[in-house]
Amino acid sequence: MTIRIQKDRQKTGLQAHVEEMAGVDLSLCYQCKKCSGGCPAAGLAQMTPSEVIRRLQLGGGEELLESDMVWLCLSCETCFTRCPMRINAAAVMDALRVLAVAKGAPAPKGNMPLFNKLFLGTVKRFGRAYDLPALAAYKLRTGDMADDVKKLPAMLRKGKMAVLPPSGADRKTVRRIFDRAERGKAK
Repeated sequence: MTIRIQKDRQKTGLQAHVEEMAGVDLSLCYQCKKCSGGCPAAGLAQMTPSEVIRRLQLGGGEELLESDMVWLCLSCETCFTRCPMRINAAAVMDALRVLAVAKGAPAPKGNMPLFNKLFLGTVKRFGRAYDLPALAAYKLRTGDMADDVKKLPAMLRKGKMAVLPPSGADRKTVRRIFDRAERGKAK
């Protein structure tokens, strides 16, 4: 893929949309790659968070909407914590994810969009992440029931996955956030 560097400094296209949606200034990134060094998904993706940001800086376009990093990003914000310039790469990935869905970009291999939707559904319902129903719904929707079934007992035994829903979450506030975000999409 060839990326042409333009002399004009006015931000247009995908970079401008992403910066506005994510509330970041990507020109501040000097490619220290600390975001990629701490990213738990970087080793699984075709490109790292720092590469996504660099491609946006260089005028990358629609091909970034097809990147698997957009869907593999866990939004854990480790990148944001490590960034000396306080660039929230997770917010950049969220913005790219929204734009990918809006533009009908081809789905990445696997079912990352489905998992993302089901995971966020449990957050909306319970006020916090609740892995067990998200995983069960994902397995039912994909029909892939037996693939990871051997891992479940060990995860439960080690406390890596809760059997009961999380308590103490402010469910009303979380639902209000989701409702506001959904109203914002409708505009």
